[in-house]
Amino acid sequence: MTILDKFRLDGKIAIVTDGASVLGVALGRGLAEAGADVVLVARHADKLKNAASMIRDTGRRAVTVEADVSDPSQCSALVEAAVNEFGKVDVLVNNAELVDSGPADGLTVEDFRSIIDSNLHSSYWAAQACGRVMRAGSSIVNITGVAALTTLGVPRAAYSASAAALTGLTRDLAQQWGSRKGIRVNTIAQGFIDAGAGNIGGPIEGPSARIVLGRRATPDEIASTLVWLASEAGSYVTGQTIVVDGGVSLT
Repeated sequence: MTILDKFRLDGKIAIVTDGASVLGVALGRGLAEAGADVVLVARHADKLKNAASMIRDTGRRAVTVEADVSDPSQCSALVEAAVNEFGKVDVLVNNAELVDSGPADGLTVEDFRSIIDSNLHSSYWAAQACGRVMRAGSSIVNITGVAALTTLGVPRAAYSASAAALTGLTRDLAQQWGSRKGIRVNTIAQGFIDAGAGNIGGPIEGPSARIVLGRRATPDEIASTLVWLASEAGSYVTGQTIVVDGGVSLT
């Protein structure tokens, strides 16, 4: 096996939550291009049609599942559906996130709880459900923001709290499941992402002016890091928060 062969995911089955978002589509497509079949998850399955079509265009299989992953019972049903379709789960990508905006003293109870439910609880319940069926060599990758590690100059108390908590959850699950189950668990802490098509390398204002590389990330740059962590190429990496932020956390 060559070094490049180690990045292949042939025969692997991956679950991607929030698979209809701009980033979710890129993550699912990246896994498929590396050889994985993909289960795409969203609260409204009709939103997943485009993402599923892009995966099938790579020659891989795609299944869509409607689920609210902040609900433990729906996470269990999701994993059951994946196993029924493909026989196993090798990779979980926890990509479901909400972001708050506004001063901390203005957040309502409902606002705060919805952020924690989406960003932390969903990752835990999905990981727990997958951890029950995953075999040795499987990989869980949690997607969060660099707000887990640094302030960004914008008021996002709930999001920052959830992101930091997720890095702690990652470490603990990695410690528990690495030794007992052979499952690796890591986090990608992403910086500012360009969700459109036209402003890569363009003027950057406000908090994103802190980006050392002078531009926002493309979704594919996050996806390529995911493929590394999910594949044999990342087989000795666990419990880590991999920062992919163009240098924001340096400033």
